[in-house]
Amino acid sequence: MIRFYNGKTLRFEGGAHLTADEVWVEGDVIVRVGPEQADAPAFEREIDLDGDVLLPGFKDAHTHTAMVFLRSLADDMPLDKWLSEQVWPNEARLTPEAVYDLTRLGILEYLSSGITASFDMYVKNDAYAQANIDSGFRTVICSGLNNFDADVENIEREYLRFNALHPLVSYMLGIHAEYTTCMERMEYLVSLAEKYRAPCFTHLCETKAEVDGCVERYGLTPPQLLDRIGFFRYGGGGFHCNYMSDEDIALFASKKLWAVTNPASNLKLASGVAPICALARAGVGLAIGTDGAGSNNALDMFREMYLVSALQKLVTGDAAACPAEDVLEMACVGGARAMGLADCDDIAPGKQADLVVLDLKRPNMQPENNIIKNIVYAGSKENVRLTMVAGRVLYERGEFFIGERAESIYRKANAFLDTIRG
Repeated sequence: MIRFYNGKTLRFEGGAHLTADEVWVEGDVIVRVGPEQADAPAFEREIDLDGDVLLPGFKDAHTHTAMVFLRSLADDMPLDKWLSEQVWPNEARLTPEAVYDLTRLGILEYLSSGITASFDMYVKNDAYAQANIDSGFRTVICSGLNNFDADVENIEREYLRFNALHPLVSYMLGIHAEYTTCMERMEYLVSLAEKYRAPCFTHLCETKAEVDGCVERYGLTPPQLLDRIGFFRYGGGGFHCNYMSDEDIALFASKKLWAVTNPASNLKLASGVAPICALARAGVGLAIGTDGAGSNNALDMFREMYLVSALQKLVTGDAAACPAEDVLEMACVGGARAMGLADCDDIAPGKQADLVVLDLKRPNMQPENNIIKNIVYAGSKENVRLTMVAGRVLYERGEFFIGERAESIYRKANAFLDTIRG
């Protein structure tokens, strides 16, 4: 059993708030949250927080992990050229071995950013899943069905296999996007959703051109089209959600769908800004993702949280919009629930021990006027002292514990890049 004590515990039941509770972890589960107990049992390890903050880990609710190989390789280009000249040609060179090694690299970055789970849509999912299992990291795979998949029926095989593979791995249904997926294939995915009563996710309303194209083809916006064919019958949601009409927002609210915003990527690709305040007013569930390092270029939840809030203040002209407490809840709680990880959404007995310790004894966290606001507006990776997933410490004070040295992972990633650079 592991004990966290002598610090502050950030909990979300009833809204984000700090307590002086200590937290006990046994195996992969939180077993006690409460004041110091005189007759405590013997612990395998006792972690003195020394005034620091323990919180449920951030959830990266939309990403393409192995895309780290494109970091700073495809920059300062318009979206269409970025995809056609850099992303797609280079992705065609990915091997299972490369995806495995690149995923391990992405996991290092997640851990050092306080991220304890990812919602990933990419390629070569067997290698991807194994990299997460071997690292001890939690992930939800989302299928990215599109017109280029050679074997459409593999989606169902993956759904069944990955949802039974390992406690750290689960799988959700999805298409890449309406504009990359023909109606026949979208309807096939809907048939799987009906068969398994499963939620569905997709890239959605990311650009104005995407929305205009869908309206031209079908006379409906992407959310309205997908709802018409039954895509959202069992829930789910969309990634990006930048160009949502009032009707789209009302649809998301009525269907209890999730909108996952990706501000850094959207800014860098000049795609747009999601109407987070309008979505929140309507009662839509909200979560945050980094998107891939090819378009971001960092897998950094601190930067995302700051941008979510700051951009809403700018576009609404209201400095009180999108307060820090709401943004932090999106990053910790909303992401977990969007990803189907309801047992990872808070610090409470029975929840999974996916925990992060933030160091408050750094200049950017002082003085301690308001710790929650500090995390969102001033926090950074330098504050991540420890990251635990399923009760295992995978990162602590700059060291990684995922079964392979970081330097070895870096070397393999660069060796693969050598094959691309020629």
